[in-house]
Amino acid sequence: MKYTLLSLAVVAGLFSCDIKKAPDHTSEADLLGHGETRVLRHPEWSKNATIYEVNVRQHTPEGTFNALRKDLPRLKEMGIDILWLMPIQPIGEKNRKGGLGSYYSIKDYKKVNPEYGTPEDFRAFMAEAHKLEMKVILDWVANHSAWDHPWIESNPEWYTKDSTGQIVPPVPDWSDVADLNYDNQEMRTAMIDALKYWVREFDIDGYRCDVAMEVPTDFWNATRAALDSIKPVFMLAESEQKDHHLQAFDMSYSWEFLHTMNGIAKGEKSLNDIDAYIAKQDTAFPRSAYRMSFTTNHDENSWNGTGNERYGKARQVYDVLAFTINGMPLMYSGMEGGEAYPDGKPHRMRFFDKDTVHWNNFVYSDFYTRLLKAHRDNPALWNGENGGTFKRIPTSQGEKIYAFSRTKDDNEVLVLLNFSDQSLKIDFTGTKPVGEYLSIFNNQSLSLFTRGEVPLPAYGYQVMVKK
Repeated sequence: MKYTLLSLAVVAGLFSCDIKKAPDHTSEADLLGHGETRVLRHPEWSKNATIYEVNVRQHTPEGTFNALRKDLPRLKEMGIDILWLMPIQPIGEKNRKGGLGSYYSIKDYKKVNPEYGTPEDFRAFMAEAHKLEMKVILDWVANHSAWDHPWIESNPEWYTKDSTGQIVPPVPDWSDVADLNYDNQEMRTAMIDALKYWVREFDIDGYRCDVAMEVPTDFWNATRAALDSIKPVFMLAESEQKDHHLQAFDMSYSWEFLHTMNGIAKGEKSLNDIDAYIAKQDTAFPRSAYRMSFTTNHDENSWNGTGNERYGKARQVYDVLAFTINGMPLMYSGMEGGEAYPDGKPHRMRFFDKDTVHWNNFVYSDFYTRLLKAHRDNPALWNGENGGTFKRIPTSQGEKIYAFSRTKDDNEVLVLLNFSDQSLKIDFTGTKPVGEYLSIFNNQSLSLFTRGEVPLPAYGYQVMVKK
């Protein structure tokens, strides 16, 4: 959750500074690499799952559960397994930003936003999603509430106060929300009760937890245990905190990889920084941890620009990279339409007001469908330790062509990416891939590229599966 460009900078700093984190007695050896002590186990269905962030307000002209329910078959057909719904609770009115307010200013943790429909409408949505064998996780805002949340009046001691006794926001720019105090055990109990409510009453399948690094890890550990006692859940942390993966969360954000891609696009980083990122993951996180890879989400789209703005003509090259490099690929409402207005201009969705997605005849639907199907069908691309090993394939065009393979047992996927504005012939400088590989996009054979008969077009890409 980010509100302005200023708050983006603030939050970025918080990823390395857990100001409210409870004492953690887990040893470094337990957290890193292959020596981790792990309590939770991922749901079996998640091993090759993909995820789609749904902006309920903007996804349809109506902005309702009933309208969204009609789109579920299309999302299923495209290859989506997990639907992450941005917060669906009522939005605070006191100190509200914009006309409709921030989704992340929660007025009541146990109610449905009437703008989206009724509880019965949401139950019907859940029933349809489960009928299609899709999972649904809700965005949960545990770090703060709206200023007109009932707790402000009934339990002011549940909030963080300054030296004068006044309740404060988490950071000054987040003026529409009040910071919750996790030193208060009664508040923790009430928060877990609210989290359990949606699992019990609506059969949701888990949560995406907003600014998870700003809430103590021991709270998340207790939450996961409480939820799993009702049904096995799937938990996503908006963080890059390794101890989250031991008992609480199945998956965390690959923010660092997004920033690496953005840096390459700006000319501030090189393709070799991808190798450095991959090498770091082998020691920075437990091998069983799922990482979520993405080129856009609600924060990036609204505050930093659409994928087309940040990556230009290489947009699809970066999408292919994010969907195949490691972890679970994420899509966000509007990607299938190119995050653009009908005239092709970038569409940054307004955060605090109604601003419907322009689907543009789903111009990129086939592109993403092929990538999602490749992720589902090829164990080499699966999530966490279910997936295959990464290997950089050197070429003579190292600053323009990035090639790599992912291998799991007898399944191998080869990815070729041209980051330049020139059509280039592939020149492998090391051992050439051996065997028959076919493209998931046009069924071309890798042999055509290795013999130099077919160049990789400017900003071109191929994902080859070994037969």
